Amino acid sequence: MATKNDKDLQRDVMEDLRWDPSIDASKIGVAASDGVVTLTGAVPSYFQKQSAERIAKRVAGVRAVANDIDVQLPSVVEKTDAGVATSALNALKWSSSVPDENLQVSVSKGWVTLEGSVEWNYQREAAEKVVEELIAVKGVTNRISVSPHIKSREVKHEIKAALHRYAELESRNIEVEATDSTVTLRGSVRSWAERKEAENAAWMAPGVTQVKNEIVVSV
Repeated sequence: MATKNDKDLQRDVMEDLRWDPSIDASKIGVAASDGVVTLTGAVPSYFQKQSAERIAKRVAGVRAVANDIDVQLPSVVEKTDAGVATSALNALKWSSSVPDENLQVSVSKGWVTLEGSVEWNYQREAAEKVVEELIAVKGVTNRISVSPHIKSREVKHEIKAALHRYAELESRNIEVEATDSTVTLRGSVRSWAERKEAENAAWMAPGVTQVKNEIVVSV
């Protein structure tokens, strides 16, 4: 696969940002250098800032993203930290994917910090997602730990089998190492999206509490 030059990569990211209806790309700037994309500008919510980063990462040829977008909330949605904390707690409580009993929320200047423990990584990610979508949130730090009750001696085998099932993934170039509940991924893939897909597969295995993704994007 031919390597994109900086101009082409910048154009592709800008076009994909404009194509996605979940964000307003009119105030987002894009720069590209050797596969590293830098996003600048301002958006009206933290959700849009995170969405812009996810969109950029899915573009072929992107190897890394520096997200320097500012979150500038409209004055009509500004809340006190206590108000943001209440909204976050309610959102966690209402989510069917999040066991909120063991979670704690703290807020400073609109920035939410999540702490506590869950059994699965998808629950950890779900907690962050429901909070990041709240309109008055300026940022999220996810310190929730994964403390599963299930331990699997066949984590490596299960992850390799999952990778082989993914039609869009060149799994033969990926090595999986499992030590206790930590999984390390090595090798090379064709895009950032494939790298993330392999990481997601590792997180789905029972008993995994940490994934070290050392896969390189070769373009």
